[in-house]
Amino acid sequence: MARTTRKAASPAGAGGADAAGAAPDAAALEVLAREALGEITRPAHVGALRDITVTDDVATVRFATTQGGYPGWVWTVAVAVNPGMEPSVLETELMPAEGALVAPDWVPWADRLEEYLAQQAADAALRDEELDDEGDDDDLHDEHAVREDDDVDGVDIDLHLDDMHDDARDDSDDEHLGESDQ
Repeated sequence: MARTTRKAASPAGAGGADAAGAAPDAAALEVLAREALGEITRPAHVGALRDITVTDDVATVRFATTQGGYPGWVWTVAVAVNPGMEPSVLETELMPAEGALVAPDWVPWADRLEEYLAQQAADAALRDEELDDEGDDDDLHDEHAVREDDDVDGVDIDLHLDDMHDDARDDSDDEHLGESDQ
């Protein structure tokens, strides 16, 4: 949002309210507002005139924006239109209109941290509960206990694996013996 105090380049009274308090000239206000916006953005980003409202000697001139990423936003220029004086730009800004895409409300860091820590604690409790549930299955059987159903088709798997390891050790011992005998 930019703030500028720029006077109109037009002669005194042009665009402003006359001494009798008549409404300001809308065309002159539009030109002045476009010039003010040209100081803060590219003229191509300023779209069609939407409306001009006057309240308490301040005219608010609103334009659509053609700037990408700002659908529903409007350029707003506040212009002082005091009777008997030249119009003067008070403020220029890009404002969200009804239904415009805006960021969510700001949440203080302390509140976000509190929510984060609470979520972490809840996740940890859930993991602990899941681990406890898995631990219940261990009571039914112990993987290291000897079971009678270790035989598959009449072959004791554990015994067969032990034999393979023993044979491998014997072969490596033979190789070492053979090398030292030479």
